Amino acid sequence: MFSNNQIKTLRNIFRIVNRFMVFMWRIGLGKFINIWPAVGGRIMVIRHTGRKTGKERLMPVNYAIADGEIYCTAGFGANSDWYRNITARPLVELWLPDGKYPALAQDITDSPQRLFLLRQVLIASGFAASLFANMNPRKMTDEKLAAATSTYRLIHFKREK
Repeated sequence: MFSNNQIKTLRNIFRIVNRFMVFMWRIGLGKFINIWPAVGGRIMVIRHTGRKTGKERLMPVNYAIADGEIYCTAGFGANSDWYRNITARPLVELWLPDGKYPALAQDITDSPQRLFLLRQVLIASGFAASLFANMNPRKMTDEKLAAATSTYRLIHFKREK
């Protein structure tokens, strides 16, 4: 798929884009980022706690809502810092276009619905799946999607009342 150098370059690009996304959410323009989800994707911010530092961290991610539930994926896999943080400390806050919500994060990568839900998240990512992951989740077979996303982690967020 991608070489180590390409992955390093992608991570650097995401760092820059992520800072911009968080800035937009902080100044109250987060819902406008989501104004055309078919192109720009659905983006939320996960406010979580660092597993080592205990400091607040903010991570913008693409997400999908399926059957009223919120899902996202860690495209760089289990080595992503934010993924390791939310698995160590699963109580998070989600910044969605309609407000901020406490939620409990749970890795459901082994779910029988994995491919269906992962496909929904990738479709909801707008151009990002085709640009950064070189895939078309609308047209890929389940077999090709499973192979292309074998290292991806699937996360479910249960909103707390």
